[in-house]
Amino acid sequence: MDFAFTEEQETVRALAREILDKEATLDQVKEAEQTPECIDEALWSKLAEANLLGIAVPEEHGGMGMGLAELCCLLEETGRRVAPVPVFETLVLGALPIARFGSEAQKAAWLPRVAAGDAVLTAALQDAGSQDLARPATTARAAGDGFSLSGSKRFVPAARRADRVLVPATESGVASIFLVDPRGPGVTLAGGRTSTGAPLYEMSLQEAPAERLDGTGAAADGALAWLEALALVATAALQTGVSDEALQITARFASERQQFGVPIGSFQAVQHRAADGFIDLQALRWCTWRAAFLLDAERPALRAARVAKYWAANAGSRIADACVHLHGGMGSDTDYPIQRYFLWSRALELSLGSATPQLVELGRDLAAHGREAHA
Repeated sequence: MDFAFTEEQETVRALAREILDKEATLDQVKEAEQTPECIDEALWSKLAEANLLGIAVPEEHGGMGMGLAELCCLLEETGRRVAPVPVFETLVLGALPIARFGSEAQKAAWLPRVAAGDAVLTAALQDAGSQDLARPATTARAAGDGFSLSGSKRFVPAARRADRVLVPATESGVASIFLVDPRGPGVTLAGGRTSTGAPLYEMSLQEAPAERLDGTGAAADGALAWLEALALVATAALQTGVSDEALQITARFASERQQFGVPIGSFQAVQHRAADGFIDLQALRWCTWRAAFLLDAERPALRAARVAKYWAANAGSRIADACVHLHGGMGSDTDYPIQRYFLWSRALELSLGSATPQLVELGRDLAAHGREAHA
């Protein structure tokens, strides 16, 4: 398997890094964190101007027509700068499912707006009544020309800022994906915040009007498995960027901070801790890109995605701990950059299930299908 990046992917990475390095400085990130939705609207507009929000949007809808690999390059760079913009929510949870399963009318309504930076999308993947994404407890029933949804969703990111929320729900025993207006009738949002300050919402639905993505319905088991794998891989890509930059910051600190007249990076114990973090980072990176490759190649990828998310949770946590510890007292300073990376890493560790739930699902998969199936 060739993991070498193409010229187009390297161009996307370089463009994203150039914009994010310039527009997501520490002061700008701190300023965005004080806004109600913790979103840097100016940076969002800059990404749209560069058409980076249209990476995976088909060309006929104003995008670049690229794939998940290029999107993961953008996600990794977003994590590297801990940039408060809804790239994961809008492009991964919203635009890609609409591009894959939406009707022509649904694509025309939303994808050009996403590419232009005029729309924010998200998805409510975690059901309060079911731990299985493929079997949501939220129910749907036909109502006039559309549907109405009832149920409760948890940990919905960017829901109050979003123009539409993609909601998995069950209709007559068949799971589908629906578009819901978070400001529409029958929808109640109750806000909370993660350790990073970003809001997460409990979303209650009481006969809320909804529109089904046409490509789901009877085929939704496959659609929901694909969406779950997509979300897991994208989370791992974000964690890769966060962990990589945290190690870079720590390496610079260790080369400058002196004890007993020498840099602390010359101490063997510090070197060993940093080396362990580097090994963890490489494992996380290769597992993430393998899963992304499988998804891009339209091959079964949920098992590989769970492996990537396991490393994002387990290795990401170890790297975050090591980086904070190697900073000593500076690591506890909430105004120092490494603290933001620690908090982002912790949030990504728990998002969509920490390491243990991924191992449980992998064990069930192995027991049911064997070692080679879905590899």
